[in-house]
Amino acid sequence: MNDFYELWPQRFQYKTNGVTQRRWIVVSNPNLCALISKWLGTEAWIRNVDLLAGLQEFASNPDLQQEWKMVRKVNKMRLAEYIEAMSGVKVSVDAMFDVQIKRIHQYKRQLLNILGIIHRYDCIKNMEKSDKMKVVPRVCIVGGKAAPGYEIAKKIIKLCHAVAEKINNDDDVGDLLKLVFIPDYNVSVAELVIPGSDLSQHISTAGHEASGTGSMKFLMNGCLLLATADGSTVEIIEEIGADNMFLFGAKVNEVPTLRDKGAALKPPLQFARVVRMVQDGYFGFKDYFKSLCDTVEDGSDFYLLGHDFSSYLEAQAAADRAFVDQEKWTKMSIHSTAGSGRFSSDRTIEDYAEKTWGIKPCKCPF
Repeated sequence: MNDFYELWPQRFQYKTNGVTQRRWIVVSNPNLCALISKWLGTEAWIRNVDLLAGLQEFASNPDLQQEWKMVRKVNKMRLAEYIEAMSGVKVSVDAMFDVQIKRIHQYKRQLLNILGIIHRYDCIKNMEKSDKMKVVPRVCIVGGKAAPGYEIAKKIIKLCHAVAEKINNDDDVGDLLKLVFIPDYNVSVAELVIPGSDLSQHISTAGHEASGTGSMKFLMNGCLLLATADGSTVEIIEEIGADNMFLFGAKVNEVPTLRDKGAALKPPLQFARVVRMVQDGYFGFKDYFKSLCDTVEDGSDFYLLGHDFSSYLEAQAAADRAFVDQEKWTKMSIHSTAGSGRFSSDRTIEDYAEKTWGIKPCKCPF
């Protein structure tokens, strides 16, 4: 494309994707919709989503925070009922609902998430009883589909099920950790899951996500993001500030150098341990998971799971600390929704109309 760019550079533009608040708040989260309208004193934000910024003024208001938490709890109860009906796993709504729902792909690093869950399980399993009292309970939810011919992606789904089977039936862990895989993930399921999520993971290796609209949907619903600086996350940071997110991982300019180091880039001991647990058959299917483990060993870790593992665990620990302080967590949640206006598809279409198509809006004739 470089030759064409040399001829017509003005024809090459980019537009940040957007999602519609009419689908992802008004339809899928009507209680939040009503609450926003109440505190803004208008429903005009549904057509002019930039008005959501007005919520920042009330982010520390205890009355709004209390109502905000109630809306979120109702949504979590609805999601918990769905999880139990779908999987038979009963989860506590007082736990943090930690969600990663998206297409299964190595660059999106669902494997990093699952290895992190194994690490959390391993730590809880080896804790003294007194230390378990300090653990922030988690319900980890993974959902997505793999392409029919994508063997590694299918093995990631299988590993998720195998780990869930072990964790969810371990009395030593109980309600401190649950893992659920949501099958047949689609928009209708997303409308249920996203409003009930506390934390959403967008953890692609920096430089691989073209944009990513899932993070925008979670953002609109007041879900906090645990993310790498990749895709639309970079612009979300500009809107809500890094203090309202949990960021980790290599930056895009660091990735090529890290890859060049190959086998010389030694992963942390925690990473080696959890990979070894899978390799040794702790979760069963030892031979089946061998090729999956091979993708992150001996210089084959193209997506840098080993390198980012330590900072990933640190970001997860920061999320735990913030969740304990519900006042802080709720304030961050309100700021997330308040800063989501830039990511409306209304703005995307307006950008295309003005800068690409050169057309102006007109009133609907009826």
